[in-house]
Amino acid sequence: MQTLGLSDSTPRTEGRLKSLFWPTIATDNDVDYVTRQGFWICIVVATFTLVLSLLVVASGSLWTEFTAIALLQVVFFFLCGVGIRVISRVAAVAAFSAYLISCISSGRRGFGVLTIIILAMLLANIRATFLAVKLVASRTEPPPAPLSATWSQRFSDVMPRKLWPSGKYAFYAVAVVESALWLSELLPGSRVR
Repeated sequence: MQTLGLSDSTPRTEGRLKSLFWPTIATDNDVDYVTRQGFWICIVVATFTLVLSLLVVASGSLWTEFTAIALLQVVFFFLCGVGIRVISRVAAVAAFSAYLISCISSGRRGFGVLTIIILAMLLANIRATFLAVKLVASRTEPPPAPLSATWSQRFSDVMPRKLWPSGKYAFYAVAVVESALWLSELLPGSRVR
């Protein structure tokens, strides 16, 4: 069963719903689970944004302001996911803030169920990264080695650890541009997107 990935060798300390929306961070396994969850949420948001921007381009608009901003957000959410995977509190707060502001400024009358679920999971990741930093600081043993048996493990475990040392500078640069766009959207009378 463990070879097929049908059961975990180390059980989680809580149920699936609680771990999604209000995780407890008590072990290295919990840190790994929560940061992997945050990584994949950001990857899903980045992929969805990329698909939407490609649909805009495919509809006949070769290059618009929306497409440029959407591509910037794809990079931003990808780097947020990488940052969350390596326990960056700034990346977790930035991902939640960016998604919330983009939902508010999109002009939709209300938030859909999927939007609320994604916001709740991104908010839970903020809490989880703050708790994970405390746990990692009190750790007496070295962290577990990243898994690299499958493609998804290499993508979610190995790549973020290799990319973040230099990629964090790109993240901060993109976050500054993204923050300027947030401010321009929140100011009355200005409409970028």
